[in-house]
Amino acid sequence: MAAQVPAIEVPTDAELLQAQADLWRHTLYYLTSMGLRCAVKLGIPTAMHNLGGVTSLPDLAAVLSIPASKQPFLGRLMRALVTSGVFAAGGTNNSGAELFRLNPLSRVLVDGVDAEEHHSQTSFVLAGTSPHYMEAALGMAEWFKKDVTGPVPSVFEDVHSASLFDESTAALDPELDALVTDGLEAHDNLGIGTIMRECHDLFKGLESLTDCCGGDGKTARAITKAHPHVKCTVLDLPKLVLHHWSDDDCVKILTQCKNAIPSREEGGKVIVIDIVVEPSLGPVMFEAQTLMDMLMLVFTRGRQRSENDWRDLFMKAGFTDYKIIKKMGARGVIEVYK
Repeated sequence: MAAQVPAIEVPTDAELLQAQADLWRHTLYYLTSMGLRCAVKLGIPTAMHNLGGVTSLPDLAAVLSIPASKQPFLGRLMRALVTSGVFAAGGTNNSGAELFRLNPLSRVLVDGVDAEEHHSQTSFVLAGTSPHYMEAALGMAEWFKKDVTGPVPSVFEDVHSASLFDESTAALDPELDALVTDGLEAHDNLGIGTIMRECHDLFKGLESLTDCCGGDGKTARAITKAHPHVKCTVLDLPKLVLHHWSDDDCVKILTQCKNAIPSREEGGKVIVIDIVVEPSLGPVMFEAQTLMDMLMLVFTRGRQRSENDWRDLFMKAGFTDYKIIKKMGARGVIEVYK
C-alpha cells in the first residue's frame, strides 16, 4: 500500500500573495548581483564620482557613451540598483531630470582614487559574480548528493578541479586568479582605518607583529603609521585565512601561531579579525554574515564562525583565554592568549 501523502496547509489569500512576491525576490536575486556587476563593468560609480557624486541619467549616459537606443534601459538598471541600495536617488535638475547619487556602498566601488583609506571593492564584486563562481554555485545540488571519504572538497573544487588561492586556479583562469587575490586584499583592507581608530589600544605594548595573509602590506603600513614602535612582518599567504579552512586545519594554524608568541604576561597575543556570526546584530547584518558563510561553503573548505565556534578552536589549539575587544559591523576583533 502506498504511503499516504500528508495534507498541506493552505495559505490565506494574503499569505499566498506575499509568498509569490517573496518567491520572485528570492528566485531573481541573482539579477541584482548581475546588475551590480554590470554597473561596475560599465564604470558607473567612477563616472558618477567624476561628475561630482550626483548626476542625471542623460549626463551619465553621455559620460559612459551609452548609445541612445539603450538609454531607456539604463534608467531601468539604475532604478533596480537604487531599490537594492547600491545607489541613492532623489530630486531633479534644472531640466526636471531625476538625480542619482553615490552612497556609502557605491563609493567603495569608485576606482582611480588615491586616498589612504579608500580601497575600491570592484575586484571583490567581479570575482564574486564571475562565470566560474556562478558555475560552482550551480553545482551545489550535485555536490550534496556525492558521498566522499576523507576531507570534503568545496563545491568549487568539485566543479572546476581547482582550489582558490592555489596554483590550480591560475591554471584554470589567470584573470580569475588575479581578481580573487585583488578582491581578498581589497576586502581585508576595507575598514582598517576604522580598526586603528576604534581599537587603538590593541597594539599598545607590542614590540613586533606578524601579519599572516598580509597581502601588499597595507594593514601593516597602517599599524606602523599609528604605532611607529611596532616592527611589522608581512606574510603574503592567503591560504592562512582561518575562515578558508576546516576546524582541524584552523587548529593546526592557530597552534603554530601560539607556539610563535610569548606568554600573556610577557605581552604575547594572537589578534584575529574576522566575522563573528551573531543574529543579535540585526537581520541585515546577520544575512550578510550567512551569505559570507555560503561563500565559504561553495568556494573553500572553511566556514564563518560564531563566538562559541571560535572559542572551541582557541581551546583546541592550546590557548588559555580570549577576549572580543570590539565588534565592528559583521566582524569582530579578538585577542587570544597563550
